Amino acid sequence: MSNFQVNLSGKNAIVTGAGDGVGKAIALALASAGANIFAVDLNVDRAEAVAKTIRDTYEGLNAIGHRADISNKFQVGPLIEIMRDELGAIDIVVNAAGAENDETLLNLDAWDWQRMLEVNLTGAFYMTQMTGRVMADEDGGVIVNIASTHGHPQPRPNSAAYVASKAGVIAMSKEAARELAPQGIRINAVCPANIDGDNRILADLARIPQGRYGTPEEVAQVVLFLCSDAASYITGQAIHVDGGESML
Repeated sequence: MSNFQVNLSGKNAIVTGAGDGVGKAIALALASAGANIFAVDLNVDRAEAVAKTIRDTYEGLNAIGHRADISNKFQVGPLIEIMRDELGAIDIVVNAAGAENDETLLNLDAWDWQRMLEVNLTGAFYMTQMTGRVMADEDGGVIVNIASTHGHPQPRPNSAAYVASKAGVIAMSKEAARELAPQGIRINAVCPANIDGDNRILADLARIPQGRYGTPEEVAQVVLFLCSDAASYITGQAIHVDGGESML
């Protein structure tokens, strides 16, 4: 698969959940376009491994691995300050960190419900709000929140907490885009499903018009487009990357 050609030279990007799966693919795609990467993950070894791969592959790029739990606002603030000290301006933020839990509504534990909301929705809120404040004081920027088609339009069986959190990410992203557009900040949501290796529940291939599962790299290419000048007139959107399943 050929990469979408984008030039992000001189740009600095924060990618959460960058240690594996879609988050890792996004970090690598942004780096391939010339962006310096601040890779954030709960697993610092994975974050640092991604950063090292970027430094070893792309001469002249700066990439840093950092451990943080984005559901904790007292960790989000410091990670932003460390990133600014190390790289400078915040041009791009991609919130790919997430958690999953599959349980029937009647058996869902309150702790699991709260944890899904904290990681998937509250974490995206903290990152959007705090980096948005920085971008608003500078020259604007781009924020992409990774949601899911299971947030809309296709709820996932036995996943009330996950579905609710991802629906919230979509709604929050749209309202944040409306509020921050005057400050030159574009905000969109990308909604993957049926991504091989990154989803525990995949649709039957018969339900996917394209007849195959997607890859994390295909999600990353959509994010790359949204972070580029080619998407300069796109904000407040939720773009599905699911092989066409959600149109059925």
